[in-house]
Amino acid sequence: MSPVGPGPVKIELTVNGQPISASVEPRVTLLDALRNYMDSTACKRVCDRGSCGACTVMLDGKVVYSCSMLALEARGKEIKTAEALWNNGKLDAVPAAFVKHDAQQCGFCTPGFVVAMRAAFDKNPKATPAEVEDALSGNICRCGTYQQMREAIVSLCQAKKGGE
Repeated sequence: MSPVGPGPVKIELTVNGQPISASVEPRVTLLDALRNYMDSTACKRVCDRGSCGACTVMLDGKVVYSCSMLALEARGKEIKTAEALWNNGKLDAVPAAFVKHDAQQCGFCTPGFVVAMRAAFDKNPKATPAEVEDALSGNICRCGTYQQMREAIVSLCQAKKGGE
């Protein structure tokens, strides 16, 4: 990659299947680009240190903390946020299970959890509850809704649908 900056640089990112262009300074994180320049507000800033998981997105199918990478690094990659889990008026099975089992309180961690869980089921549709919980180990819920999340995970695993 050739040097860029220090002023704004035009970038195009593919967010939830849609190309979006913006001009951002090279120091702008993916989280800030999504929220402040591209009107994609599902991922949340909570710790801003890559330790809570509230800003989790999928980047080419891999779970990443969007607060810990530069927007420039995401060029040419497919970015999926929690907003991608709502398609044609239908809620994906993962956030639907969160709703059914009341696995959210304040909601700041929820988008990160559902993205990480969707990625776990995409990787292994027949995952066990323990495997899904392991995939969520980088996410923290400060409200303590872990039991409800476990119930959502168990229901998805028992459905044998791999969360779909």
